[in-house]
Amino acid sequence: MSNNSRNRILLASYYIIAGLFALFAIRLWQLQVLQGKEYKKISMGNMLRIIKIPAPRGIIYDRNGVPLVKNSPYFYASLMPENLKQINIQHLADILGINAGDIYARINKKGLSPFEPIKLKERLTFTEIAAIEARRSDFPGLIIDIDMSREYLYGDIGAHLIGYLGKLNPSQSKNSEFKDVPPEAFIGQWGAELLFDRTLRGTPGERIIEIDALGREIKLLQEKSTIKGEDLKLSIDVNLQKAAEEAFAGRTGAVVALKPDTGEILGLVSRPSFDPNMFAHGISYSQWAELFQDKKMPMLNRALQSQYPPGSTFKIVTAIAALNEGVITPDTKVTCTGGITYGKWQFGCWKKGGHGTISLHRAIVESCDVYFYEAGKHLGIDKIAEYARRLGLGSETGLHLAQERSGLIPDTKWKHEKRNQPWYLGETFNAAIGQGYVSVTPMQMAQLMSIVANGGLIYRPVIVKTEAPVQPVASADIKPQVLDLVRDGLYGVVNEGGGTGSAAKSNIAAVGGKTGTAQVISMRKSSHQLSEKVRDHAWFVAFAPVEKPAIALCVFIEHGGHGGGAAAPIAKLAIEAYLKGKQNSRAEAQQ
Repeated sequence: MSNNSRNRILLASYYIIAGLFALFAIRLWQLQVLQGKEYKKISMGNMLRIIKIPAPRGIIYDRNGVPLVKNSPYFYASLMPENLKQINIQHLADILGINAGDIYARINKKGLSPFEPIKLKERLTFTEIAAIEARRSDFPGLIIDIDMSREYLYGDIGAHLIGYLGKLNPSQSKNSEFKDVPPEAFIGQWGAELLFDRTLRGTPGERIIEIDALGREIKLLQEKSTIKGEDLKLSIDVNLQKAAEEAFAGRTGAVVALKPDTGEILGLVSRPSFDPNMFAHGISYSQWAELFQDKKMPMLNRALQSQYPPGSTFKIVTAIAALNEGVITPDTKVTCTGGITYGKWQFGCWKKGGHGTISLHRAIVESCDVYFYEAGKHLGIDKIAEYARRLGLGSETGLHLAQERSGLIPDTKWKHEKRNQPWYLGETFNAAIGQGYVSVTPMQMAQLMSIVANGGLIYRPVIVKTEAPVQPVASADIKPQVLDLVRDGLYGVVNEGGGTGSAAKSNIAAVGGKTGTAQVISMRKSSHQLSEKVRDHAWFVAFAPVEKPAIALCVFIEHGGHGGGAAAPIAKLAIEAYLKGKQNSRAEAQQ
């Protein structure tokens, strides 16, 4: 080979080597400069893990500081998405004791972040944790961590007011209000848990940890502490709540108890109820379907969402209107022979033999229908409707706990607009005793009794204990002497001979109240002969102590029969539970 040929080969080799070096240099520059940040992020992702930590929720208490819920710690297993290809899903399902299909469903769920762990199983037992740790090398990226669960200490007691927790639904996931909530965290979805979720939820924390190839923690690099949610003190008295709910003994209905001088809700019962612990642990679709398809409708808040004719409890409205308008006096007498005749129609009194000649006081005590037919006739339906509305009926009370119903207070205008018919006197007779078109909610009737008890003031119902003085939102504009006369009559209902509410009589406080039996259908059989579906609804409204009211309430039992026999005993138990609790608190404070 000539020198020239050798030189050409060497020169070509130099060019090739230089070209290779240039290519390596360009590639290195591309990796380190152009794509350096991206690859650094990937590299760091293999050695760092960011874990979102839900904040402990605030504790919910009753008005006396009794805890109604608690936060319970539990262990859960989750998997980092970048380790999916390294794991045998079936083997993982076997060790966790769950279906492999459930794991695949969680892995393939839309909207998951590639940097967030995928929760696989909650509430691990110590046996399961030990099994996972023993085979940790088989499952890189598998994490065992601790979280908090909500426990409702009284089960279904107070569930419609306290509410429950649930995971973010699709619409909430897109809402900026929940942007700081970890995807698998539970938030308030109903009741007080929902209304005060932002306060109770607190601020989540964050941990940045260094991990090895198996996903095991090496060291903690950075931590942002959680901020616990604020505690919440509800206005309810759990002793009252428990006594009232247990007294229902499987029956359907509602109780609402109010503090007359503030509007605070001392108790709110809706039966049948549900156990919010079902939701706190993550409810299955089959459980959810069973609950919401139950014909007894346990998810219906009957205190706010059921409306029925109030029966004779409405006579309180007729009495107040008639006295305030001057169409009757306390001495006005009516003779009851068991009913009245209007054209071809008969309007009977509940007492077939009649009450004889009676004045207003005894008409309230004995609940004489005929007396109130006459009072209603002199008032007219429009005046009756005016006073009913002034006393809080026919409109929502403003308690944003559920989709509240407004009831119905009819008048001549309503009849013309809805039925295109004139109003008849016979319809006034029915309305005057709380039948016919009139319908109310238990919440409204409790507020009515609160207004009567406190002297005619209207307070907005609240579910949080009030510390500062509360101002009424309006006045019913009723003469004080009128309310005195009506309260005296309501005292007689419970405490005088012949009173229809004697079952509410208490040894610890003077109770005033009014019974109501709302007819479902016109039947001539006695109530004990009727099937439950067509039996009358039972009402009892009350306040106590009469001399200085501390509680006003309404008890409603669906198809319960007579108010005096079914509803009044529950009212007595609820009132005594509350007043005994107050007495015990005063005694403890004096010690």
